[in-house]
Amino acid sequence: MADRSLIAIVTPAFGSAESIEALKREVGDGDGATEVRLVAPAVEINPLHHTLGDIDKPRAEAGERLESQTAAARDAGLTVSGEVGDPDPVQAAQDALLKQPADRILIFAHADDSKAWYEGDLWKHAEDSLEPPLKLIVVDGGPEGDERVVDTETSGPGLSDTDAGVEVDSSYGPKVTRGDLTGIGIGLLGTIIAAILAAAAVSGGTATGWRAVAVGLAIAIALANMANVIGVLLMESVRYRGGFAKMFRTLALVGTPVVVVINALILIFA
Repeated sequence: MADRSLIAIVTPAFGSAESIEALKREVGDGDGATEVRLVAPAVEINPLHHTLGDIDKPRAEAGERLESQTAAARDAGLTVSGEVGDPDPVQAAQDALLKQPADRILIFAHADDSKAWYEGDLWKHAEDSLEPPLKLIVVDGGPEGDERVVDTETSGPGLSDTDAGVEVDSSYGPKVTRGDLTGIGIGLLGTIIAAILAAAAVSGGTATGWRAVAVGLAIAIALANMANVIGVLLMESVRYRGGFAKMFRTLALVGTPVVVVINALILIFA
């Protein structure tokens, strides 16, 4: 039985000589044999695949890719096994951990996708969701054979809980950060004020021109804040994170006061 177990999330970025050497270096850390499991996320080329019921093609393509990646790793002297995983690389790693624990998780990503990891909070999601030590290995280059490792990111063992210290815990609801709680509070209060100002602007008249703008802004910010509340309080089980969370939080914290000011100006001058 192997002394250590390692999971490698192998996107299409894995397979070049340098990426395999990076895997070999990780396997070489420590003493004793290491069991290596390659997990290939079934990345969907077109998001309509699920909508149209076409879930077999992405898995088949991932399986073909995994076969060549596994062969390349074995040719380099590594003993590996492989499996196709969820399209979400973090979820694929979680599923692999449920099947069998691992001492470390490597994630191979292409430089073109690094924005999703760093700016889209995918790396933060991985830190919050995966307990073993993590290492993100960023590969640049193309199929011409010039692929190379250009960056790495590491995270220590244990759930990083990057919101720790700013969470407001409750026995009666999900954990929310103070930023989320502030956004909800400002959003709800601001929505009420914006609605009152819009109603005052159209009282005794018709909702046309700038008065119609005030009503429209009040409705728009109400919908945005409703989406933020639903996302924060009701969708925690699916990890409401990333670009949409940031967008609605920004709308609540910044957009709501702006709408209140605009509606107040409309009430005064229109």
